[in-house]
Amino acid sequence: MIEGVMLAWFVLTGLSLAFVVIDIPKTPESTVLKWAFVILVVFTGPLGAFFYVLGCREPLKGTHEKFVSATWRQVLGSTMHCAAGDGLGIIAGAAIGAALHLSPWSDFALEYALGFGFGWAYFQAFAMRDMVGGSYIRSLKETFIPELVSMNLLMAGMIPTMKFLMRRIEGAGDPLQPAFWFTMSMALIVGFALAYPINWWLVVNNMKHGMLTVLRAEAAGGAKPGAHDADAGHGGEDGSTGPGAGGHGEHGGGERPGPGTILVVIAVTFAFLAAALWLAGGFF
Repeated sequence: MIEGVMLAWFVLTGLSLAFVVIDIPKTPESTVLKWAFVILVVFTGPLGAFFYVLGCREPLKGTHEKFVSATWRQVLGSTMHCAAGDGLGIIAGAAIGAALHLSPWSDFALEYALGFGFGWAYFQAFAMRDMVGGSYIRSLKETFIPELVSMNLLMAGMIPTMKFLMRRIEGAGDPLQPAFWFTMSMALIVGFALAYPINWWLVVNNMKHGMLTVLRAEAAGGAKPGAHDADAGHGGEDGSTGPGAGGHGEHGGGERPGPGTILVVIAVTFAFLAAALWLAGGFF
């Protein structure tokens, strides 16, 4: 029976990916978030495509900025960005760890290092550096804590799911088998759900961007109607607008939480991660 479920999942994922790849160039979203949606759909299939239509796809021309301004859509963009970057690194780590037959703790360390490293150093800090004036070093500093707490909860959802399914689906521990990739998809979906609340906190407390809108050429003073501005960056300098366009610390124009609150939140996310490791221990 599980083979039939996996086959249906992969077919739906292929159709969903084709739809998003064809449709998303018409959506006035920043390039990095477009890629994030494509990556997300590779692993979350029809669910990712559903979230793209519900949360990002422009319903009518010229309405994208207003459409994505709802807080839940901003948070969707933030969580999706995290899940795409971190998730790609985590899944790469899981594949490498399985191929090398690493011990559970070595496997976890590799997944965490690759997930956090890729998500923070590239998907967040490098890809979004124009939101803080183009400085990569400043972007690394600005994105470190948001990336850390979001990564912890994404991983807290993924680890137990991976270990649970790997013990119950034949071939799920082998990267050369379809069952492995089905397991990674299910794990990323659970991780996404667990990371959504912390991303809500990050967005409403002005610590992380959400969806962005790249202004069309005619709105930005360009001469080619209907074209989108080329987005070399994603934070106001490329025509991006929206609640998060001014930078990670300027979402909504409010104040950030104090250091004490931030430390408590960091501790809570590590507690969730520790609980996930304890739970997954029963599946090792």
